[in-house]
Amino acid sequence: MYDVLIKNGLVVDGAGRPGFRADVAVKDGKIAEIGALSGSAARVIDAEGRVVAPGFIDPHTHFDVQLLWDGAAKPALEHGITSIVPGNCSLSLAPLKAEDRRKVVGMFQQIEEMPPEAFTVAFEWSWESFEGYRDAIARSLAINVAPLVGHSVIRLWVMGEASQQRAAAPDEIAAMQDLLRQCLEAGAVGLSTSFVDVDENARPVPSRFADSAELDALAAVLGEYGRMLQIVPEFYATDITIARIDQLAELSLKHGIPTTFSPLFDSVNNPDNVPRAMARVAEQRARGARVWPQVQTRPIDLSFSLLRPSLYFASMPSWVRTLRLPLEARIAALRDPAAVERLVAEAGPDGGLARMGRLVVRGGDRAPPELVGKTLAEVAALRGQAPARALIELSLENGLDVAFLSANMGHDSSNRVGVLLADPLVHIGASDGGAHLASFATYGDTGYLFSEFVRRTGHLTLEGAVKKITSDTAEIWGLKNRGRLEPGWAADVVVFDPATIARGEERPIFDMPGEGMRYVRDAAGVHVVLVNGQVAYADGAYTDARAGVICT
Repeated sequence: MYDVLIKNGLVVDGAGRPGFRADVAVKDGKIAEIGALSGSAARVIDAEGRVVAPGFIDPHTHFDVQLLWDGAAKPALEHGITSIVPGNCSLSLAPLKAEDRRKVVGMFQQIEEMPPEAFTVAFEWSWESFEGYRDAIARSLAINVAPLVGHSVIRLWVMGEASQQRAAAPDEIAAMQDLLRQCLEAGAVGLSTSFVDVDENARPVPSRFADSAELDALAAVLGEYGRMLQIVPEFYATDITIARIDQLAELSLKHGIPTTFSPLFDSVNNPDNVPRAMARVAEQRARGARVWPQVQTRPIDLSFSLLRPSLYFASMPSWVRTLRLPLEARIAALRDPAAVERLVAEAGPDGGLARMGRLVVRGGDRAPPELVGKTLAEVAALRGQAPARALIELSLENGLDVAFLSANMGHDSSNRVGVLLADPLVHIGASDGGAHLASFATYGDTGYLFSEFVRRTGHLTLEGAVKKITSDTAEIWGLKNRGRLEPGWAADVVVFDPATIARGEERPIFDMPGEGMRYVRDAAGVHVVLVNGQVAYADGAYTDARAGVICT
């Protein structure tokens, strides 16, 4: 008897072959048979009119902390994602000494915009080593996890305060190599580093103080295990991004490792960025280097309120400093005439019209309903104020609880992005799942891939899109026996309607620790998700199954 029998579906096996009508049998966590099957099963799922595919894999997430209280990484699982890679951008929650926890939490809050309660009330710190963190999350996983270890925390463990002050000495580099080996032995699938991120005090994170000798030494350890190096390059500067592509290529060729960089964005403001970067990727791939650019499917939208710091103001230092103040001090600063003049001036000589005028009032508990949907330029005109001043005063009048939306900031030309996603040299990823909670929903990229680039524009076939986010990803990351529907392989399976799979509307919910808010998107068209042979999600509801594993 089978554990699960999925009947009458269109099997899209992840290998890129044309879909075919067949049944899929599951037993003991693995695919047992595929074909015209008649055996009995403990559970039969009718997939008539639906696709049966391997579970999707998300290679760039920040679910590191959420996994400690939510082993399903909601809502990722309901979007058909059965495996995730956390620990990107040089940050992971291990290895981490107890005395350094506050420092790393500050980095997570600054870079990934996570609320402080996520680190203080939702779980108890019980580990320092990578092995200890692995064990802490493994107890209740409903989703598979392939964790990276962060370069910044490795550096911090070995060098302490000096990790954010100087290059490492040879003995310190050797200690980092030993520590990286321990992490890889404990289940890390690679190392992540960053060339751009800063901590909560606007200081470069530890990884940015590493010289080329240090990164080479760590890549040599990755080469011992054939594991991934992930980086965040200076993505805002094309020439520097190209230099990083070359650096990754040399490390890949020298040490025999796969490498990936993220993000790579398309932008009308820098239309040559993607063509130039991809041309260099093609050159290096022709040399045999494994350099994978990660590209997200969704356009760049960003929401914010003055209740908390936001990426929207990243290029406006006075706004950044003001929004980092404690709430009472922040309100006082926003009411101070001299401070407001500085903020308005920094928004531009036109009072923020060019920079902020297209912002849309999207809501918030206290947003005046008559203004919701209006642009800030329209609100400013009604008030007879400059847009930046209108933003400040409207927020103050409503307890700062007014949300604004900056839509389509880039990566929003489906014609250009579709061509990029279909490129065989491109790795679909960079979702940032679990991060930037109050700025945008980092969920639903898989649904958007099918709704926009398969159904609407046709840049990818159904089979090609499935392959991109299943077997291609598993092969790039070296995840064994995942990413395809093959007898004997892990039974990570998603059953979805190819005509309706999509992402829902972005909406705020208050399900984070301390009733913190985050933006999410519900799944559409995903009917059943199996993780290692157990039904983890079905017809709109999560189950109690906890079959997720640390996968390598």
